Amino acid sequence: MKISELQTTVDNWIKEHGVRYFDELTNTAVLMEEVGEVARIMSRRYGEQSEKESDKNKDLGDELADVLFVLTCIANQTGVDLTEALAKNLEKKTKRDGERHHGNEKLF
Repeated sequence: MKISELQTTVDNWIKEHGVRYFDELTNTAVLMEEVGEVARIMSRRYGEQSEKESDKNKDLGDELADVLFVLTCIANQTGVDLTEALAKNLEKKTKRDGERHHGNEKLF
């Protein structure tokens, strides 16, 4: 799915099932909640924290999809074209960091 299709799909889902978008501040709080759930999985499954029995069945892909969904909601309701924004962001990163990491001994 292209990013533009994702934005349209999420918008259609909101209109059909969600009644309306939550306001921008609520969606920002929801995004933080969802990122927190990803962080919990990452720190317990891949980091040094012990994984609780109740966390072992958590689906990282599902939690990442929750983050993507809410992020897309925020983009839609604030008029951000994510395709355009990502292209500009990658261009910025390439100009700024295009060669920077090649000399980083920590990455070898």
